[in-house]
Amino acid sequence: MINRKSIWILTLFSLILVLSVYYITMPSEFLETASKNVDNSKQTKEVTSTKENEIISTLKVENEKERNTKITELQTILTKKDATSEEKNNAYEELKTINILKGKEEEISTKIKDELKLENFVKIKDDQVRVVVIKENQDAKIATDIMNLVQSNFDSKMYISIKFQK
Repeated sequence: MINRKSIWILTLFSLILVLSVYYITMPSEFLETASKNVDNSKQTKEVTSTKENEIISTLKVENEKERNTKITELQTILTKKDATSEEKNNAYEELKTINILKGKEEEISTKIKDELKLENFVKIKDDQVRVVVIKENQDAKIATDIMNLVQSNFDSKMYISIKFQK
């Protein structure tokens, strides 16, 4: 006899499988128009904070430029008619990972700003987290607090580097 938990797992797995097949077989024209809509919405974003330090702003712009270049490459792979389903799957998974990391960076940056009242920049790459903080002098207690705050957002051990900028 099949129990309820097994039925739910089987149902969810089937739904994921059907959606994956649908996504892979989706016409390329639809993906092209969807990527154009995403690009247009990015252009309409407004900058809300005017007090940010120039260093932080520069780091954010460089990171965003690098990320947008990668996203564009991945979207190109998704919209190619001659790309294999495996290539499309890999590109889609990488896009998901980029979005997850972007959200995690913003979450950590907001926590540092709210809890420690420090302007900062956070970049996550693989198992490394780089934090740049705007502060006149280096403080071991603040560095420890930042490291603990950052590590609390991850299940696995991360290598955290903190740089103080004036």
